[in-house]
Amino acid sequence: MAKFFKTALVALGLSTTVATGVAMAHHAFAAEFDREKPVKMSGTVTEMKWSNPHAWLYLDVTDENGNVVNWAFETRAANALIRIGWRPADLPVGAELEVEGYQARNDTPTASLASATFPDGRRLFSGSPDD
Repeated sequence: MAKFFKTALVALGLSTTVATGVAMAHHAFAAEFDREKPVKMSGTVTEMKWSNPHAWLYLDVTDENGNVVNWAFETRAANALIRIGWRPADLPVGAELEVEGYQARNDTPTASLASATFPDGRRLFSGSPDD
């Protein structure tokens, strides 16, 4: 019986260590993005990566100097996007979007996506920073 408890204790310790590592690997919004730096821009979809723990939307955006910059927008996990109504067919390469989100703290062309609006007014939401 003592061997059973020792084995159970080791298993519990290992599972706790693994779970803690996974939880720590997922960052908080405020660690990477700045709520005080909202962004709003229009661009053309170059790629949509349906992945977990975050899906990524990539847009070519023309800056104020006429240069095309490829922006990366972090969204919710792919399965969460599907649950709130997103579909892979919604975001083909070449689609035009107006997006809103929050700039990355490192000032790269990276942001957390809050919403994407199509020219016809249809809107996809990714969620607020507090979700």
